[in-house]
Amino acid sequence: MSVKRRGYHLEGLMALLLFGVFAVCLLIVLLTGADSYQRLTQRDRVSDNRRVCVQYLTTRVRQADAAGGVSAGEFGGGDALLFTQDIGGTQYVTRIYVSGGYLMELFSAADSEMSPEDGEKLMAAQSLSASLSEGLLELSVTPEDGRPVELTLSLRSGEGAGT
Repeated sequence: MSVKRRGYHLEGLMALLLFGVFAVCLLIVLLTGADSYQRLTQRDRVSDNRRVCVQYLTTRVRQADAAGGVSAGEFGGGDALLFTQDIGGTQYVTRIYVSGGYLMELFSAADSEMSPEDGEKLMAAQSLSASLSEGLLELSVTPEDGRPVELTLSLRSGEGAGT
């Protein structure tokens, strides 16, 4: 009788060992899948941020594209994109610039004293450079991933629109 009991113990031990190997393999597959998923979502987030940044800047320039409405200047010690508009006889300016690791937007009266911290955070960004020459607005934005995005926009109205 002791031989039979010993056989049952070995079968139970083998089943338990097989279950343990299966559980370890399952855990390895799940961890590998979770790591791959995390890398893919990170890549998609960075790509989406780059795309949104370009689309946002392009849309803002197109909205403000009027005679004298778009210019490149400085604000807060760095380059800024400036959109000027007249509302009820008062000049207002919208500034888009980078400060504190973020692309920022600030709308105020043209003659008001504002600091870069007063703006609204739009998205994480490292730098912005802007220049306007002969109706071509050249922008370079470096989002949080560190790879610069460069775009050149032709202003349809205002100075240089016909050249």
